[in-house]
Amino acid sequence: MPVLAVTLRFLAAAGLSLSLHAGSAQAAAADAAAASTYRLETLAEGLQHPWSVAQLPDGSFLVTERNGALLHIQADGTGRTALEGVPETFVAGQGGFFDVLLHPQFASNQLVYLSYAKGDQFANGTAIFRARLSGKRLVGGEDILWVADQKNTAQHYGGRMLFLPDGTLLLATGDGFDFREKAQDGSNELGKVLRIREDGSVPDDNPFRAPGSERVWTLGHRNPQGLALDRASGTIYLHEHGPKGGDEVNVLRAASNYGWPAATHGVDYSGAYVSPYSELPGMTPPLQVWVPSIAPSGLAWYGGEQFPAWQGKLLVGALVDKEVRLLTLRDGVVIDEMPLFAELGARIRDVREGADGFVYLLTDAENGALIRVTPTR
Repeated sequence: MPVLAVTLRFLAAAGLSLSLHAGSAQAAAADAAAASTYRLETLAEGLQHPWSVAQLPDGSFLVTERNGALLHIQADGTGRTALEGVPETFVAGQGGFFDVLLHPQFASNQLVYLSYAKGDQFANGTAIFRARLSGKRLVGGEDILWVADQKNTAQHYGGRMLFLPDGTLLLATGDGFDFREKAQDGSNELGKVLRIREDGSVPDDNPFRAPGSERVWTLGHRNPQGLALDRASGTIYLHEHGPKGGDEVNVLRAASNYGWPAATHGVDYSGAYVSPYSELPGMTPPLQVWVPSIAPSGLAWYGGEQFPAWQGKLLVGALVDKEVRLLTLRDGVVIDEMPLFAELGARIRDVREGADGFVYLLTDAENGALIRVTPTR
């Protein structure tokens, strides 16, 4: 497989303006030096708009393709199989297969979770399919969630999933593009983060009880494209696309309202105001905002041993700029932002920390790739 050894030189970072708090410049420089070398290894090519990757205990991978395929790719990339037993999906616009996630006890139960667009052009929405991986197929598959409020658009599905330490499962849903006001409707499941048990049932301690809100955990989201857990502190991070500007990273807390569309740092694609407010009382402001947009996709909190300089930091795929942003946080504030992997010249759809501590990337293209990032020793 082709291997590209690269040395980052962050001082010429495509005009990126770094915002550093007083006293942090020396620490940031040390981090940059420590993170300055890595290797990029292309494990698999010819992937059709891959969306999500999960590493299996044997080191191999499950990769979703947006067109409705779930691939099993060998650890060294030499072989791949399209698994049978996957659900039929609505492939249109942004619709298709989204996230793939392993059950926390996958080693013993072999359970796989797949989020996807279910329905047709008249009524569709984000769903979660659960099945057991057995050889070259999924068996015993069933939908454990389908967003209760279907739409007639093929945009803004969200689709990212995350298991929490208590065993419950989060699903981020989009606002459906033409239905953005529903993000503020607590009895509607568009523009929300939903929380369910592993079998799809509703946890007793979910924050809302009104009809239609039982699965809602947070509200006021536009089109979430990343979910990650800080395994050290338990902090949950979500990022989402703004309209024209106003992409956000948020810290998720149950029952919180993140503002869309009542409060946003972005404007409509026409240039018109979505809202005159960037913040409102009772709505949680974002941790980080990008104006202009970077189109964030894929999110990982890094806690591995392979890249000590990245520990405790966030890796954010940036589709527009064709790179990954490394965010350094201190006391709940982003104090530094650095670009990574821009030499690929590719839209990064997913970024994950593998069980082996390496970082894995998916590039979004008709000829997309699975790439492993390893340190240069």
